[in-house]
Amino acid sequence: MATLIHPVSTERAISFIDRNNVIVYVVDTRATKPEIKKDFERQFAVKVASVRTVNLPANVKKAFITVAKGYKASDIASKLKLV
Repeated sequence: MATLIHPVSTERAISFIDRNNVIVYVVDTRATKPEIKKDFERQFAVKVASVRTVNLPANVKKAFITVAKGYKASDIASKLKLV
């Protein structure tokens, strides 16, 4: 199961990168927070401080992934070509 589907590139999601060190991802609706954390850490070689999720009405699940201190969400965003 592919847990991480794609990053969110809205203006609000981009502002989270700069202000809160958070990357927003659309994830599989069956994915759990520990699975999301493990896959993100493995894919980008960073530590994750926390994962918050929200289920949307259109059968979509978003994960707000806070990158740990010592790592920058802006570096990950540039790899993903978000900024």
